[in-house]
Amino acid sequence: MSPDAIHDPGPARAALRLQHVEPPPRAQLRTRAHRIRVGISAWTEPTLVKPGVFYPPGVSSAEDRLRYYASRFSLAEVDSTYYALPARQMAELWVERTPDDFVFDVKAHALMTDHPTETRRLPKALRDALPSEQASAPRVYAKDLPPDVLDEVWGVFREALEPLHSSGKLGVVLFQYPPWFVPSRASTDALVAARERLAGLPMAVEFRHRSWLSGRMAQRTPEFLTEHDIPMVIVDAPPGMKSSLPATPRVTSRSLAVVRLHGRREDTWEQRNEVTSERYRYLYDEGELAEWVQPVLDVSVQAPETHVIFNNCYGNYAPTNAIEFSALLAAARERSTGER
Repeated sequence: MSPDAIHDPGPARAALRLQHVEPPPRAQLRTRAHRIRVGISAWTEPTLVKPGVFYPPGVSSAEDRLRYYASRFSLAEVDSTYYALPARQMAELWVERTPDDFVFDVKAHALMTDHPTETRRLPKALRDALPSEQASAPRVYAKDLPPDVLDEVWGVFREALEPLHSSGKLGVVLFQYPPWFVPSRASTDALVAARERLAGLPMAVEFRHRSWLSGRMAQRTPEFLTEHDIPMVIVDAPPGMKSSLPATPRVTSRSLAVVRLHGRREDTWEQRNEVTSERYRYLYDEGELAEWVQPVLDVSVQAPETHVIFNNCYGNYAPTNAIEFSALLAAARERSTGER
């Protein structure tokens, strides 16, 4: 079998890998002082919700899908908030439809992370407040917005997440910065400003330029984030790219560690893809998953909570790998401590 076939076998073959896997309940491991949660990004990704891929027959509404997902996992990453500002009502429904111990990691909106956003996706009140030049543009950047409009973007985002925060179901707000966000005084000032704008909501940072962990920055970046108690996302991605950082299991927060696994598909990683899932169309094999078991266990004893997110969102690849990985973690911990 070719390497491509191994890493892209199709959803049916991927599902077969779980026949003899025994994961811990809802893919989480707990001790008295520490918890590891394993989950996926985008539980409503279009290739995931196709019939027979992950959700059982009849599980087709938004409510039923989330309830089913939450019966298998205790952590989900929300991807949609990057593209469109969330609504408070949606967060209230997420709280209602999930168990008490469920948490959501929520992506920061594009305008909060130096990305452009489609103007038409902004709420009408914000579009109406834009100068005519920006209102008629297909995309806008934060730097192009009047200060009061940008303040409102942050305010709408924060207010929408209040139901998650007040219920204890907000894991973290994930700031995934673009490749052009590189080390500089302006960048570190932006990180501090983001922390202040969130006004008490937890945040984590994922960089997409290797210079953040190259040369002297390999030490300075973790030190800066530790000083501000911001988790630096530990990343698995195609190696050797400008936008992929080295896998550095470094804990920079007293409360949380975050690991995100994007797959290792090199040919699409830095390309523009009309279908986003093509970028992440990669199924980790057992050996690749095993590489992360000890690093995650090591990280997990340095913070009370560790989140492991599989972002290889094509078909059932992410939930398959998440279930496999949680089983590998449980088996490794049992071997070392005798605890399941």
